Amino acid sequence: MHHHPVEFVPLNIAVLTISDTRTKDNDTSGDTLASLASEAGHQIAKRRICIDDVHQMRAIVSNWIIDDQVHVVITTGGTGLTGRDSTPEALRPLFDRHIEGFGELFRQLSWNEVGSSTVQSRCCAGLANRTLIFCLPGSPNACQTGWDMILREQLDSRHRPCNFVGQTGAGQKGS
Repeated sequence: MHHHPVEFVPLNIAVLTISDTRTKDNDTSGDTLASLASEAGHQIAKRRICIDDVHQMRAIVSNWIIDDQVHVVITTGGTGLTGRDSTPEALRPLFDRHIEGFGELFRQLSWNEVGSSTVQSRCCAGLANRTLIFCLPGSPNACQTGWDMILREQLDSRHRPCNFVGQTGAGQKGS
């Protein structure tokens, strides 16, 4: 059995900040995600800010899911338990497959930073039309944790024993 070196596959990533108060000038969580993804060698294909409204979120992400040039969607915000937090309700119905382990692992890793408050995080992930969707909490620290501890490796085609890159349309249609 020959093991051929695996080349890095840059992914086209869309970043969606979900907030009723953020603007381009103060979107620190979106800035964090865009910066970390770019530093890792990926392209920021799209970037938007959306109020915490189920239908607006769903419309934006639905359009990204059918765009062959978007391989990954990462959202930040709207994953808590307050009345305006509705990211899971908006985006879970779009998933063809749920990635249960993402939320479980994120909450486990967040324990070190926020203790039992991590139980209030409803971050989630799924796959829709060969597009990965990851929904992170709305703080820069949570985005940093999600990227550094999970997404950096799982969005790197060289990571073994497995990663998510093969589940996307990267390297196939329109890439």
